[in-house]
Amino acid sequence: MLEFNQSSKNTLLVKFSGDWRMSNELPSTDSFTTTLETSPAIRKIAFDSDSITDWDTGLLTFLNQLLEQCGLRNIEADRSGLPEGARRLLDLAAAVPERKGARRSEKQASRLERIGKAGIGWYAGAHEMITFIGEAVVAFGRLLRGKARFRRSDFLQIIQETGAQALPIVTLISFLIGLITAYMGAVQLQQFGAQIYVANMVALAMAREMGAMMTGIIMAGRTGAAFAAQLGSMRVNEEIDALSTLGIPPMEFLVLPRMLALMLMMPLLTLYADFMGILGGALIGITSLDLGAVEYYEQTRNSVQLKDFGMGLFKGVVFGILIAISGCLRGMQSGGSSSAVGVAATSAVVTAIVMIIVSDAILTVIYNILGI
Repeated sequence: MLEFNQSSKNTLLVKFSGDWRMSNELPSTDSFTTTLETSPAIRKIAFDSDSITDWDTGLLTFLNQLLEQCGLRNIEADRSGLPEGARRLLDLAAAVPERKGARRSEKQASRLERIGKAGIGWYAGAHEMITFIGEAVVAFGRLLRGKARFRRSDFLQIIQETGAQALPIVTLISFLIGLITAYMGAVQLQQFGAQIYVANMVALAMAREMGAMMTGIIMAGRTGAAFAAQLGSMRVNEEIDALSTLGIPPMEFLVLPRMLALMLMMPLLTLYADFMGILGGALIGITSLDLGAVEYYEQTRNSVQLKDFGMGLFKGVVFGILIAISGCLRGMQSGGSSSAVGVAATSAVVTAIVMIIVSDAILTVIYNILGI
């Protein structure tokens, strides 16, 4: 089945015969290795496959191992004596690199190594985010000096997309949140005959917390993902590289108008969400708790002050900045494939929501310390 003949001083002829299929018991390359060790003068090998009756991947596996041995010893391999199909498959295997981790025998990284790599990844991500925020601040400073370059028509279109077109979903979610909050409060307050205070609870919750929070989460899923997908697609199509080549800073032309649009629209959407949430609570109070419309209105007016709405509006501005930064950052970091754009959009939503929750907790603590 396998013979070795040294046709000359430095050439070894490997002769195959018989059936070389995986179902048969095939020889190993140990005999070939032994032959090379006993004949160090061999610098070239040739093949004779005329006597092979049939073959499959068994022959290819053997040849691949044999050629690896030749490569380690700098021995030239003349493949002209192999079957044509085998030569083509070997060339194809050599042209396509082996995927990393494809072999089960490859040693896996230790737990400490994985922790270290994760830490390095977190550090690199934090560095990129801080750098991006710094560039955004510089671009905003150029805007204040009147030197920022972006098209006003694009800015107005982004305002429409982040403002007017977001009203339907903000209306639905905010109204339902107010309705749910009123139901939850009524269950407990009715036990003490204090259902009138449902108006206070709904109004304060929407004005100080829920209005800005829910609007931020809605905009993170709607607008933050859209920003990441838009900039990611531009990255794939090399449009961002083209802007840089033309001397137009992408931070000013693409990121700055999106950030400004959300900074302007988020407070307005938050105020609108507050009103819709209070309206949803009023619906429950009037229809289910037997409260009069005037009574509910007066209770709401007496329980909420302008500072309560101001606190929510300030959170809305902060959330708008965070959403814009998250969406634009992930879009600018997107890879060069269509799947990478989807990953960037998903990452933008997750990042924005996490940043909203963290910043909301920090602002709530600060408000509490300041006594407002």
